[in-house]
Amino acid sequence: MKRNVGRTDRTARIAAGSALVGAGVLMGPKSPVKGAVATGTGGIMVATGATGRCPAYKLAGVDTRNGE
Repeated sequence: MKRNVGRTDRTARIAAGSALVGAGVLMGPKSPVKGAVATGTGGIMVATGATGRCPAYKLAGVDTRNGE
């Protein structure tokens, strides 16, 4: 799959995903399901930001690279 996530989008995904992973880890003992969902969602965001490839963007025909 070709890259379809631009630099700004990638940076935002990695930052927000990291925050979600941290929040998920911290809330895990009190609320395991919410913690797992937050951690999983954050992990996906970090992965798509790191690789520059988003399957959901591909399905929707979205490309945020702006000529990069």
